[in-house]
Amino acid sequence: MLLSMTGFGKSVVETEHKKITVEIKSLNSKQLDMSLRLPSAYRAVELEMRNRLAHRIERGKVEAIVTVENIGSDSPTQFNLPLLKTYKKSLEDIADAIGVSHPADWMPLLMRLPDIMKAEAPAEDEQNESTALIKAADAATDALVEYRREEGRKLEEFFTQRIRQIENLLAEVPRYENERVSKIRARIEDNLAKLGQVDIDLGRLEQEMIYYIEKLDINEEKQRLRQHLTYFMETLDGETGQGKKLGFISQEMGREINTLGSKSNHAELQKIVVRMKDELEQIKEQVLNVL
Repeated sequence: MLLSMTGFGKSVVETEHKKITVEIKSLNSKQLDMSLRLPSAYRAVELEMRNRLAHRIERGKVEAIVTVENIGSDSPTQFNLPLLKTYKKSLEDIADAIGVSHPADWMPLLMRLPDIMKAEAPAEDEQNESTALIKAADAATDALVEYRREEGRKLEEFFTQRIRQIENLLAEVPRYENERVSKIRARIEDNLAKLGQVDIDLGRLEQEMIYYIEKLDINEEKQRLRQHLTYFMETLDGETGQGKKLGFISQEMGREINTLGSKSNHAELQKIVVRMKDELEQIKEQVLNVL
């Protein structure tokens, strides 16, 4: 079945002192393009988290955000005094360099800067928090994949409707084929009649007309288009991760439809081809969202 590249997943896990929230959002992309934001205190698990996300998500523009809140009245946290001093010194240097005055009260500014609170937790708590973070990431990924699966079902229904519509339009083509050949033949004969009294080799004329009409034959294009439509539907029912293949098939369908249009030489056939192109463009647009 299909999986969409569009999805969202969220999970919240609590430890004794922390509430960890992981949110993952994905959009369509040709490759895996991941942005992961998490507090600096958890950089040790960043690589593992990236690898786990990449393995499950596979492809798409992915944004994962981890937020950690202190909970409980006895939460073992305190101000990160060395970092506060560093921030203040850096800001003073910047103010002196650009010639602006120092603020009268530094605290409101410093309190908005990142990582000014640090946890004084034992190693056991740090391990528990890292485990909880991975657990939250896995649960958020599960929710994201389920979201993608549901979106994939909708895409599959959409593609099926569009393919069936192209098949129905293709079934209308034979109604106009014989009429088309007759009109082409009549047009050529009318143009010859306008030339007046000209000696014409009727045998050669017949050969040229047959050759010209054969060049406008669309049986091969119809057959190949049917094969591509069938292959597209078979691919829909295959394994996940078929987005690129569906894109290639839709390109081949477009070539056959374009050739039908160039060979049609009939107003009603041209209308059918335009409607086929409209259906195909909708398919191509949504195929970009398929994993």
